[in-house]
Amino acid sequence: MSPIPRRSLLKAAAVAGAAAQFSWALGAKDAQAAHRAETADADPVTLDWLEDGGLGAAPGSTVGVPWPKGAYEADQTFALTDADGKAVPVQTWPLAYWPDGSLKWTAHAVSSGSGKLTLAAGDAAAPDKKVTVDRSGGTVDVSTGVITVKIGKDGSTLVKSVRRGSTEIARNGRLVLIRQPEIDDEDQGTVRTERFDGAIGEVTVEQDGPVRAVVRIDGKHRKGSRSWLPFSIRLYFYAGADSFRMVHTITYDGTQEPGKASGDFIRGLGVRFSVPMRDAAYDRHIRIGGEGKGLLREAVKGITGLRRDPGAAVQAAQYAGRKLPDPATWDQRVTTRLQYIPEWGDYTLAQLSADGFTLRKRTKKGYGWIGAGGGKRASGFGYVGGASGGFSFGLRDFWEKHPAQLDIRDAHTDEAEVTLWLWSPEAQPMDLRFYHDGMGQDTYAKQLEGLNITYEDYEPEFGTPYGIARTSELLFWANESTPSADALAQQVEAVRTLPQLVAPPRQLIKAKVFGPGLYSEPDRSTPAKAKIEDHLDFLFTYYKDQVEQRRWYGFWDYGDIMHTYDTVRHVWRYDIGGYAWDNSELSPDLWLWYAYLRSGRADIFRFAEAMTRHTGEVDVYHLGKWAGLGTRHGVQHYADSAKQQRIANTTYRRFYYFLTADERVGDLMHANVDSDETFLVLDPQRKVRTDPYTPDRHALSIGFGTDWSGLVSAWLTEWERKGPKWEKAKARVLSTMEGIAAQPNGFVQGSGLYDLDTGRFAVASTPVVSVSHLSAVFGLNELCAELIDLIDMPKFNDAYFDYCRYFNATKAEQKARYGSDFGTLLLFQGHSRLDAYAAVQTGDAALAKRAWTKFYGSDGYTESSPWKTEAVSGPMALVAGSEASWVSSNDTALYGLAAIENLALLGDKMP
Repeated sequence: MSPIPRRSLLKAAAVAGAAAQFSWALGAKDAQAAHRAETADADPVTLDWLEDGGLGAAPGSTVGVPWPKGAYEADQTFALTDADGKAVPVQTWPLAYWPDGSLKWTAHAVSSGSGKLTLAAGDAAAPDKKVTVDRSGGTVDVSTGVITVKIGKDGSTLVKSVRRGSTEIARNGRLVLIRQPEIDDEDQGTVRTERFDGAIGEVTVEQDGPVRAVVRIDGKHRKGSRSWLPFSIRLYFYAGADSFRMVHTITYDGTQEPGKASGDFIRGLGVRFSVPMRDAAYDRHIRIGGEGKGLLREAVKGITGLRRDPGAAVQAAQYAGRKLPDPATWDQRVTTRLQYIPEWGDYTLAQLSADGFTLRKRTKKGYGWIGAGGGKRASGFGYVGGASGGFSFGLRDFWEKHPAQLDIRDAHTDEAEVTLWLWSPEAQPMDLRFYHDGMGQDTYAKQLEGLNITYEDYEPEFGTPYGIARTSELLFWANESTPSADALAQQVEAVRTLPQLVAPPRQLIKAKVFGPGLYSEPDRSTPAKAKIEDHLDFLFTYYKDQVEQRRWYGFWDYGDIMHTYDTVRHVWRYDIGGYAWDNSELSPDLWLWYAYLRSGRADIFRFAEAMTRHTGEVDVYHLGKWAGLGTRHGVQHYADSAKQQRIANTTYRRFYYFLTADERVGDLMHANVDSDETFLVLDPQRKVRTDPYTPDRHALSIGFGTDWSGLVSAWLTEWERKGPKWEKAKARVLSTMEGIAAQPNGFVQGSGLYDLDTGRFAVASTPVVSVSHLSAVFGLNELCAELIDLIDMPKFNDAYFDYCRYFNATKAEQKARYGSDFGTLLLFQGHSRLDAYAAVQTGDAALAKRAWTKFYGSDGYTESSPWKTEAVSGPMALVAGSEASWVSSNDTALYGLAAIENLALLGDKMP
């Protein structure tokens, strides 16, 4: 298969380099004041925190806010006030525009606030302590007004120093990678490892204040002449904060071949800082997070619990982390023997599974470890320092994305070292080899037979992890002294649940974003509506509980769900081909995000957030010949040979990006703009074609359903964001819409021949009926609802309304309209939302009635479904819990979306 250098380069840049081209997304230009639009749509918006507690100890928060078409011009400025009317400093930039040029989404960064905030047109208040960025010297220097961070421009030190005032709190921040070149499958052999250090390739300042600054660092891990494992790091700074946030992305580009013991096995992956230690050993403090807000609270040289008592006040001060009085004032039986009290310099907390962590310590290297406790789930937080200053650090989703680890070393010396291990070196090496030997499936015919028994679409050399990515989030605090227990608890909470400011559902609905009319706030005003709301709640709660019961955790797995249940073994089919990990099949991502949009529920947001982080990184290729494609559901997230646009679908990322302005997700969406070129590399229909087909740049076969919906989503998003290729993207949106509308049978034609250079579909000379039950269930309806609202193209509208009208029609109706019926179809319940949408758009009362008929009485879940769980326990199951054996993720996603959209569109026309 021939590579596409230009496209591959673009994808690689999205993860590992060429960062400068992406700074457009961050609105670096200062907006000029503009008159507030004289429209009722331009009302102030009340923002609130997703969870209780406000900003807490986090450095800041950024929220995306949508606006109705025409409400505000592109240069509008905004002001923020608290509940008392006091101005709150805010930094604003545009995220997206309506076609008329007015603001569609704006981002707002804050570095203070605990209650509800009101956003309105006006002049923003400036922070007392502004974020400033100085890039004139050999480092990029960022000051929050409280701390100053020097960021390296080259070499292996990403963060040269972190200062609070004149005190250096931390230094030499770098990335650490441990490679194990050979893996032992048995209990013999010699384990060898080698260390690689992160090497900076490019540094880009993406924002420079006054409230928020963002610095991006791209590079690879290097040792000697070899560089591999690209990284993309973003550091976030907020005005007046004593902390900063790191978003850390790696893309796997090593080699691991099934059946071979040698390869690029990651043994450890971490972020490391050095921490100057200036205080006396008894004034140096260690804090390590345990369960909940629990903490190990110790000193390097402890003076509690001794045979001789230095005094209650001295002991209490050390436990509290305060500087001790002069030892001359203590009981001299202690003071004169201080040199005989051990100094504990090294600590390690290892979380090797979701169910247990161990904590140990030792005096120094070369001496034995002793146990210091343990528990189930650690918070991922630590602190080392003393009365003159110290460094707090934390890794988000610490136990969820096990195996993770925290190390403190040499705290008894002048310089301690802390390492946050995203992959613990004490765990087994990261084994990403494909899981079976192919079982003789060396032809398409055999592979299709395999598909018919395990539902896995196997093909040799396709089950590769090359190009998949993973993003982690870390927080760091530069403390002027050891924080109090309450302050530490706040820092722990920020690590566990990063505070997020949000706009309310009513603003999202009012702005008509993500498909006007497709969602509405929960309504239990009638028994029928209440019952559907109960069903929606049941399904979400069940999946949330299954994540816990089935332990759907781990570095590469967290955020995904399983596809289908095995009713005999009482487990999800984790080891059966295409029935295992879901990989966005039939759009559970959309179900969760629409469930959040209408409800504003924090638990749904966090579930959807984890899924977005997973599906956008792990289930999609970001480097190599398949960059821009995702992998179909399977036992491993990259195992299946179906590498398709539908899984890389930008539609699934849009929600999180526009709600939070997350730059990493913005990278992923931009990287998809040229993914139409992937159809030159890989024909998604190669195993089932009956006619000869060779990919031709000027005549690529692209489906109007799963293929086009993914492509047009990327183009629409680039156009809305006014990205570097927005004009090309806009042209692609319009030209392909025109091409589909011009086909003899519109969407029912099924596919068309696409010219990569012109961005147009050839118009077929003869009508064809080619309809798949999958075409509309990967976001097509939701995207078309947006496109029809944005673009005046009646012929396209008619083509889509026809597709909606006839999918769930009788075969006789289909044949009368198109000359032949659509064949054997399924997923009618999920397609009832197409009936509902077209009914509202066309005013077709019969179609509205059919929407509810298909919702209640076709396939999928029905009112007679059990709508309850059954208890399972040993010896029937591995762990005690519950099961709903009638639930499948396909049906859940389709029911969830149909219920949400039908209620919003036709809630007043329920039977």
